[in-house]
Amino acid sequence: MTEQTDVDNSTIDDDETTNKNKWEVWGLVVGSSLISTGLAAYEIVPASVIPVIRESLHSGPTATGLIVSIMFGTAVIASLPVGAILDRTNTRSVMGIAVLTLMVAGIWGWVGGQNGNYWSVIGSRALGGIAYVIVWNAGIDIVGRSVDSSQQATAVGMFTASGPIGFALGQGLGPIITAWFGWPAIFIAFNSLALIGLLLFWPTSNGLGYSAGSAPTLREFGSVLQNRSVWLVGGLGFLGYSLYLFVNSWGSSYLTESVGLSLELSGLLVALFPAVGILARMSSGPLSDRLFRGQRRPVVLGSFFIAAPLVISFTHLRSVVTLIAILLISGFAIQLTLGLSFTYVRELVDPRVAATAVAFQTSVGLAGAFLAPTAGGAIVDAAGFDTAFFVAGCLAVIGVGVAWQAPEPGNEICISDQ
Repeated sequence: MTEQTDVDNSTIDDDETTNKNKWEVWGLVVGSSLISTGLAAYEIVPASVIPVIRESLHSGPTATGLIVSIMFGTAVIASLPVGAILDRTNTRSVMGIAVLTLMVAGIWGWVGGQNGNYWSVIGSRALGGIAYVIVWNAGIDIVGRSVDSSQQATAVGMFTASGPIGFALGQGLGPIITAWFGWPAIFIAFNSLALIGLLLFWPTSNGLGYSAGSAPTLREFGSVLQNRSVWLVGGLGFLGYSLYLFVNSWGSSYLTESVGLSLELSGLLVALFPAVGILARMSSGPLSDRLFRGQRRPVVLGSFFIAAPLVISFTHLRSVVTLIAILLISGFAIQLTLGLSFTYVRELVDPRVAATAVAFQTSVGLAGAFLAPTAGGAIVDAAGFDTAFFVAGCLAVIGVGVAWQAPEPGNEICISDQ
C-alpha cells in the first residue's frame, strides 16, 4: 500500500507544501502516524489472544483465523476503488471519515464479542478493513504533500513505520487488555490512539489533501497486468505478506499451546516479529541503493533465503532465547521485501502507470495477508503446528525462486512503452 499515493505530486503547488512551518509538519506526520498505528494495532490484535477467542466463541482455528484475515480481504477488494476516490476528492476529509468509521467498527466488534456473536465480529472487522486501507493510502498522500520533494522519503518512511509499530502494540498489549477487561475490549482499546492522532492531524493538515490528478484508466491498468515483471514482484509481495501474517497470527498460539509459555509472554515475544520491521522497512531502500548500488533483486532474494530455514525450524526449538533470535532475524528479513516491493514495482513500468502498478501490488500483497491466517489455521487444525510452519517455510523457498527470476529495474522493456 505504501506507494498508492504517488499521485502526480507535480500538480501540487510548491506553496502548498512550503507554507507549513516545521511544527505543523511534525504535527501532521505524528498525527497521521498515530491514526495508522491505532488501526494497525486494531488489525492484528485478535491474533494475540486466539486461544481465548476460540474458547469464548467455540470456533475452530480456521474460523478464528478469519477474524484476523477478514480485514485484509476487505482491503484487497477496496484498495483500487479507494485509490480512485482519493484521486478525485479531498484526502484530508476522507481521513477524518475513516477514523469515525473505525470508531463504529470498534464498538460494533466489542458489542458482538460481548454477546458471543461471531458474525457480528466478522462484520465489524470487514468495516474496519475499509477504514484501514483508506488511512494507509490517504496518509501517505497527505504526508507526502506536507513537505518538499527533498524530505518526502523521510516523512513517508516515518509514516509507513506506523504499521509494524501498531502490530507490535497489538501483539504485546492484546493479552494484557484481555486479562483486565475481557477479550472483546481489544476492538476498542486502540481507538483512542487513532482519535488522538486525528486531533493532531486535523488542524495541521488544513489546506492539503486535494489532488487534480485523475484515476488510472482501464487501458493503463491493462498494460500493467500484461507486464510479466510486475506479476513476479507482485508474487514476492504475496509470499512476503503471507509469511508475515502467518507468523503474526499463529506464532503466539504456538508458544502458548506447544511451548507452554503464558499468553502474555507469548504476545510480548511475537510482538518482536513486527516490531523489528520498523528498522527493516526504513532500511530496505538505503540497503538496496547503497550496498547493492541500486539493485533490488539481491535484497528480496536474501530476504526469502534467510527467512526460509528460520521459519521451518521454529517449531523444532524450545529455547526462549533462540526463539527470540529467530523472531527478530526472520521478522527483519521478511519485512525487507515488504519495505522494498512497492518501490521495486514502480520502477518496472512506465512512470505514467506507476501508481497503477503500486495499486496492483497492494491488492496482490494483501491477498496473501488475507489468506495466510485462515489457511494457516486450517493446516494447524488438520496437521498441527509443525506442518503449518513447514508449509510457511516452503513459501519462503518459493520466494527465493521467484526473486531469482525477477529482473532488475531498467533491464526490462515495459509493455506500456511498446
